[in-house]
Order: sequence, then structure tokens, then C-alpha cells
Amino acid sequence: MELLARLGALEDRFEQLAAQMGDPAIASDPDTYRQIAKNYSDLERIVHKYREFRRLEEHIRESQALLEDPEMKGMAREELQQLEPRRAAMLLDLRAMLLPKDPNDEKNVILEIRAGTGGEEASLFASELFRMYSRYAERRGWQVEILTMSATGLGGLKEVIALISGKQVYSRLKHESGVHRVQRVPETEAAGRIHTSTATVAVLPEADDVQIDINEKDLRIDTFCATGPGGQGVNTTYSAIRITHLPTNTVVQCQDERSQHKNKARALKVLRSRLYDLEQQKQKDAIAQHRRSQVGTGERSEKIRTYNFPQNRVTDHRVNVTVHRLADLLEGDLDPLVEPIVAHFQAEALKDEVRA
Repeated sequence: MELLARLGALEDRFEQLAAQMGDPAIASDPDTYRQIAKNYSDLERIVHKYREFRRLEEHIRESQALLEDPEMKGMAREELQQLEPRRAAMLLDLRAMLLPKDPNDEKNVILEIRAGTGGEEASLFASELFRMYSRYAERRGWQVEILTMSATGLGGLKEVIALISGKQVYSRLKHESGVHRVQRVPETEAAGRIHTSTATVAVLPEADDVQIDINEKDLRIDTFCATGPGGQGVNTTYSAIRITHLPTNTVVQCQDERSQHKNKARALKVLRSRLYDLEQQKQKDAIAQHRRSQVGTGERSEKIRTYNFPQNRVTDHRVNVTVHRLADLLEGDLDPLVEPIVAHFQAEALKDEVRA
């Protein structure tokens, strides 16, 4: 079986790396040792699973041999009824582990949340979404840095852009992009009618400087006075920055810092990630047209999730998963939603591999 041959080759490579890590010459070279140790760590989980699979196969062979023994035949048959489904499930897990990794999975992300339809209620919902993702980041030990924020007078957010840094941030949040819808009775609604509002979420992998080469000639940089709270130093100096990438007409602005230099650096970080995301989307559109026949196309114009307050439920429409723990989710306990979503898209990737 090709799968087992590939796993055997990975195990051989794993043992070679272990031997190299014990070589004094390599141990004395920090950069080389660090790379070998990373490769070893990347293989460790799948090799351990493969070894567990081989032990299970040996157990199955022993049980099959006992079928020839009249006295042990019944017990062996019962064992096989339990072991063979485990073998099939483990093979599926191993196949999933061999799927090509998304090269962005280890990256930090630029999180962008904007109020959609619904007026002030949409702004309040956008604020709650940002709080939810911030709490989720806190639970996972990630860092959140606000790059730019535009607040409303009643505590809502028109827009917030933040950098979330940590381990495997993109791999956990990459399926959050889309339109999020809320259904509830606003505090200002005297008649008690349920209103529907939306906010958009975009999750962009942070682009490295070497990945996106921005030509200064392609940029128009404007300065202006910042607006909103911040005191005289913010509101009377031309510290705010607006950058327009002329070839794509992508506009980014930042005004949170007093320093024009810091605002420019933050705006360029966001611009670089947006351009990287645009480039990725072009590639995905070119090579994955057939995936548009699946549930949802992944385009950000689609409603992906509904937060229904009267029924205390959150439903993700792409994977048809409903969780009746709305308050917990808004406090950052997102894994009950994230896990089935990640599993769904992984299963779709497995189907694609089988068809290929």
C-alpha cells in the first residue's frame, strides 16, 4: 500500500534525524541543530501514530491466527470485531496527517472586523465579536495587538484591525472569515422585536516582508489629522496615515499612534497582508474551481454563522453545526465550533485527495 510505504519512509527519516541530533558536530552548530530538531518535531506525532498502527496490525494478525483454534475462535472473532474498525479509523487519521500542510498554518494573522447592516446594533455586535476573539486568544496564550480601531459613541465598533500572534493562529482562525449574523432584541427596541444585524470578519495570514514586495512607486501616502479621543497631540498633528496601493486600489489607514512613523509601519503591515491575501485568492480561484460545488464557496460575501440570542444558539451554516452555549462562546470558548469546522474542511480535503 502506497500509504504504508510513505509512512515507512517517514519513520526512517525520523530515525535519521534522531541520530543527527545526537551527533556532537551538529549539536555544536545551533542553526543546523535547530532546523533538524524542528524537522524531528514535525514528524514525531505521525511516526508515533504509525507505530501504534503497526502494533494494532500485529494484534489483528494474532487474532486472525487464533481463528484456526476451535477453543479460541469465538474470542478471536469478538476481538477482530473491535480491532478492525479501529484499524480503519487509524488509517483515516494517518491519511489526514499526510495531507499537504497549509503553508500559512503557523502564521500570525491580521484580524479585521467591520460592522455591516444594522446601524448601531451592528457596531455593538462587531465589538462583541472582537471581544470573543480576544478572549479566545487569551485562552490559547496568543497576543493581541490592536493596529487600528474606529469606535462609536455607544461602545460599538465601526472597524477594528488587530494582529494576533502565537502558535498556529491561522490554522485555528482561517475558517472564521465571512459574514456573521446576529438575531436579538436590541436594548433600544421598546416593542421587543427581534432585529437582524451583521458584521464581517476577515482573517489574513501575516505576510513576511520577503513574500510581498511592495514598490514605493505604487503607493500614494497621505497624512491627515487623527479624529476621535486622544488629546491635543493626536488631534492637531498630521500623524494619521492613509496608504493607497495604486495597482489594486487597496486603501489602508492608521491613526491610533501619535507617531506618523509608527502609523505608517502599522499601515504597511496591514497592506502587505491584504495584498498577500489577494494573491492567494487568485491562486485558489485558478486551481480550485470544483470546490465551489461544496457547501458554501468560502467567499466573504456569504453568511457563514448566525448568533441567535433568544434561542441561546450559534449555528455555523457551512458545516450545519449548532451549539446551544451562546454566552460561553462569546466569552471565548470557541473550540466547540472551531473543532468541527476544522474537521469538516479536513474531510473535504481528504475527499479531494481520493478523487485525485
